[in-house]
This record gives sequence, C-alpha cells and structure tokens, in this order.
Amino acid sequence: MEQNMPAKKPRLSLTHGILLATVLGMLVGYFVGPAIAPIKIFGDIFLRLIQMSVPLIILGAVTEAVGQINPKELGKLGFKLFLWFGISTVLAAALGLGLAFVIQPGVGLPPMETANPVQPPTQTITQVILNFFPVNIIDSMAKGSMIQVIVFAIVLGIALSFNMRDDGNPSLLNGLRLFNKSLLTMIKLVMKTAPLGIFSLMAWVSGSMGFAIIIPLAKYLGGIALATAIVMVVMIAITAAYVKVNPFKLAAKLGDMTLVAATTTSSAISLPIKMQDSENKLGVSKKISNLVNPLGMVLNSAGQALFLSMGSIMIAQFFHIEMPLPRAIQVVTISTLACMGTLAVPGGALVILASLMPTLGLPPEGIAILASVDWFRGMITTIPNVDCDALIALIIAKDEGEFNRDIFDGKIDPTKSAV
Repeated sequence: MEQNMPAKKPRLSLTHGILLATVLGMLVGYFVGPAIAPIKIFGDIFLRLIQMSVPLIILGAVTEAVGQINPKELGKLGFKLFLWFGISTVLAAALGLGLAFVIQPGVGLPPMETANPVQPPTQTITQVILNFFPVNIIDSMAKGSMIQVIVFAIVLGIALSFNMRDDGNPSLLNGLRLFNKSLLTMIKLVMKTAPLGIFSLMAWVSGSMGFAIIIPLAKYLGGIALATAIVMVVMIAITAAYVKVNPFKLAAKLGDMTLVAATTTSSAISLPIKMQDSENKLGVSKKISNLVNPLGMVLNSAGQALFLSMGSIMIAQFFHIEMPLPRAIQVVTISTLACMGTLAVPGGALVILASLMPTLGLPPEGIAILASVDWFRGMITTIPNVDCDALIALIIAKDEGEFNRDIFDGKIDPTKSAV
C-alpha cells in the first residue's frame, strides 16, 4: 500500500521575503525606536557583500555584451544600434532626473544620519567628462569608479569582438561567460541574505523617523510611473513617425509583451514573446529581430536608467545631500552607461545602484529605502526595458529594408503562411 508523500511546504520567494522583511523591519523599528540602531550592522554587512564583486561583474558583463557582436555587424549596423539604444536610455535617465527634482520624493523629512557619510565630489563639467576615462583600470576598480570600468569594458569588448572568432575557437569569450556566470552565482547567494539585510536597515530607518518614510516612497513610485509613461509615449511617437505607421496601432501591437513584462518583471522571460511579436506583429525580419532583441536585453535598459537616476536623486534628497549640475549630468551619464550588462539576478538593478552610490557621493544605506518597494518599481520599469527593444528593432528593420509593412498592417499572417 502506497504511503502518501508529505506535501512540500511552499517556499517563500525572494521578493516576498524582502516585502515581509520590509514590513516587519518598519514595525519593529517603530515600536523599539532609536534603541534599534545597533541592528544596522547586519544591513551594512549585506551591502558590503553586494558591493565587493560589482566592479568585476560590470566589467565582465559589458565586455561580454559588446564582444559577442559579430565584427561584420560592428560597422554601420552597430553604430545604429548604439545610437538608438543611447537615445532611449538617455531619454529615460534624463526624465527620471528631471521628475525627481520636480516631485522631490525625498524632501520634507528630518535630516537622516548615516554611519558612513560620503563626501560629495566637487568637480566641474570638464573634470566630470575627463574622469569618464581611466588612467589605470585596476585603480579604477579599487576606487569603485564604475563609469571608468564601463568605458574600459566597452573598448575591451570591441577589441574582443575582432578576435573572438580566430581559428573558429572563441575560447576567450567562452571563458569570460563562465567567469560572469560564476560572479552572478555569487551574487545570487548573497541575495539570499537580502531579507535579513533589508529588515535590519528598515528597522534602523523606521526606528529613526517612524512611518514618515511611506510618503516619500509613494511619491517615488508615482514619479517612476509618470516618467515611464512619458518615455513610452515619446518612443512610440518617434518610431511611428520614423517608420510611417499609425502610433495607436503600434502601441496596441506592444500589448502582449507589455503585459508579460509587467507581470514577470523580467526582461529575460519577456524575450521570447518580444521576438515573436516583433516578427509576427510588427513586421521585423527574423535576422534583425535575432540581433536587436537579445542584444537590447543586455545593452538597452531604459527602465533601469530611469530607476537609477530617480533613485539616486531621491536618496540624495533623503540624506540632504546637494546635487549641483555637474553631478546631475554625471548621474544621467552613469545611469545610461550602467545599463549595459544588466544583471540578470533578483535585485540586479539595486546591485548596480549600490555600486554607483560611492561614485555619486551617496550613502549606501539608502538602498534599503528603495528595496522596500522594488518589486512594484520593477513592474513599471520592465515595460520600457522590453518595449523599447522592439521599437528599436522596428526602426533598424526599416533602415535595413527588413520591415514587412504587410505584416504590420495585418494583410499577411506569418503564423498561418509559415510552412
């Protein structure tokens, strides 16, 4: 007689764990008060574990993303890809920055003390631009200068793309992929401790100022949603005008991938439906879709750029840190470049923001505030991450003569005509 197997207990997902830790941390901190402050050490340890490998992760991910482009595609087509990817991400980052100054989600709270205050850099615009370029990449990584790491990775990736197919053996690229995979596995292990780290940091925040933190978070999510809507309207309008199609019809054809992006909060999971709809609804050829959409998942993250810029300004406002024009420009630039090599791990955007905060003169404790609503933020910002890739694929297809207008207009159904 067979015995009934005991039912497996449902496991708590990382997202739900972070949300639960946020609520519990705020409650415990509120009732205990300032005496809860010593618990913050666990959050500080978590932040250090996150930050310790980020320079290597960004170096490896960006180098791999650029290096895997076929050298034959690095000419005119490669320029077009980077141009359009740059337009969408700069637009999103600038909007996030501008709306953060208008909405001011972090303003109106009492001064928040940090155990590790960071001295904001004071630089002219010329110095900011010059500092994009490293003198010594090892020194740049040691100092956590992410923008210099990214610039070096782009140049290294271009060089790698010309050598990766020598003798038909792209061994260096394969080795780089394995290295990146190992680093991401390490981050995944560290992220398992996120609920404990977030609980500690949120208890500290709530113990210091009570539930007043809820208002800034609501303003922050509202700003993210508004900026996302503006980005999508502008990108759809630009694409429709460039390709000469109806913008409302174009927006409707993005419906399925938008829904998948919002519900899964994952650009990777959305990739199959994005490629399918690009070819079967937008009329993009398989050749262009296969190149632009997967590459866009790594190099074009407009939603993440928006999050990085708005999140940075909110944290600066929260800790009463001045943000003059040169540093604001630096925020937009770094937010744009940091979107190359998006981390495909839970909380990847938070990891990148944590790595950029020292460069921007921001205290890493601010991560806990944004992490508490990061799942809701992800629902919003994944949409431009996915949809802008498909729109850029349509623009490139039009340029390269790879756009089938009959498919877009519904005169041909490729799912029925395919053999």
